[in-house]
Amino acid sequence: MAEDNKISEEFEKATSYELKDEDIEKAKLLIGVDIACRDKEQIQTISEDNVRTYAQACGSDNPLFVDPDYAASTRWGSVFAPPMISGFVNAPMLGDKMDPALKEATKGIFRGIHAFISGGEWEFFKPLYPGDTVYSFAGESDIEVTPSEFAGTKVTRFNRSVKMNQRGEIVAIYTYRLILTERKKAREKGKNLSIEPANYSDEDIAKIDELYANDNPRGADKLFFEDLEVGSALPDSVRGPLTVTDVVNFHAGGYGWVPYGLRTGRLWHKNRKRIAPFYVKNEMGVPDVAQRLHWDSEWAKAIGNPRAYDYGVMREHYLYHYLLEWVGDNGWVSRFYDEIRKFNLMGDTQFITGEVTGKREEGGQCLVDVELKMINQRGEETVRCDATVVLPSKKNGVVVLPEPPRDLQRRAVEMISRHRELSAK
Repeated sequence: MAEDNKISEEFEKATSYELKDEDIEKAKLLIGVDIACRDKEQIQTISEDNVRTYAQACGSDNPLFVDPDYAASTRWGSVFAPPMISGFVNAPMLGDKMDPALKEATKGIFRGIHAFISGGEWEFFKPLYPGDTVYSFAGESDIEVTPSEFAGTKVTRFNRSVKMNQRGEIVAIYTYRLILTERKKAREKGKNLSIEPANYSDEDIAKIDELYANDNPRGADKLFFEDLEVGSALPDSVRGPLTVTDVVNFHAGGYGWVPYGLRTGRLWHKNRKRIAPFYVKNEMGVPDVAQRLHWDSEWAKAIGNPRAYDYGVMREHYLYHYLLEWVGDNGWVSRFYDEIRKFNLMGDTQFITGEVTGKREEGGQCLVDVELKMINQRGEETVRCDATVVLPSKKNGVVVLPEPPRDLQRRAVEMISRHRELSAK
């Protein structure tokens, strides 16, 4: 009972922050302002080791990423990192600073407000090879205020991040949706608290095992554009059941969550001084990250969920690797759009289905549109994704990678040139 009281007390403190109209108006000032990203993530430069670790953290043993000898024999000539890894790989890039008046006007907005990513849109242009360093520039592209079924009102911030290598070549463009809600209102609504935990029989696990047993990378076996028709089904697959181990593995794979981060010892002390509202006492009176709702079910309950749950980006990466394994060594995923529709709670299993929704030849490329869904064991759709892949044709068997927009590529070269200029001073 004493522990419950401590959680309640800390909940009251942590949920005293409210969404303010003035913060929303200040956030609008940031729309269209691109700034060089100075974040120093756990991974900054690609290596064979961190590509393998990342792939395995996503549940993939695709030899393109984990077997250098195999990868050397493919069209890629080497192990490479799928460009979606750039979502949490970054080296600090120097650039012109934000206007001081704008920085002061937007300082501390949405402090203490619960934030989570609900999906986004990717465009992929180049792989990342061992030795490549990832830089980026980013900015707000839009902001929306809408009613929320979960928490009364929500603010959605759209952030576009342009990811490039050390040569200034754009490898990916990522526009994600950051959802902001009030923790207290989410708890008061209590909509999700009645969801019962999953419980699996040996027969249930056997069915999941059967799906995994048939879930293998296509490899060198080419999937041709001509092999598919609109309505063609993609192979059924599965991810889960979700455990805390999965979340730990994802962090070990490189997900650092800068600028907040997980810190130990003296670094924990320094981080608390830097961002005190991010730390909320646990039942033992120890200040711990609010982010722990992804592995601490008691804290997750305190803000309106029945149990801890995954990061939505975990399911993005799972689906992306699923597509890469389906297209094989000779295909490419060029666009990926997803909507995270429900929480993936501890113990939940995600069943993957998909179908071809369109085909076209465009700009010398053979493009296939697909729609994917993740359905949990309760029959709920938790993620909807539509993507475009580039496949070889039986006419020539060659896949040409897409090109980024010329104006944006020019901007990327300007940004990396400015970085070098400032670095030399």
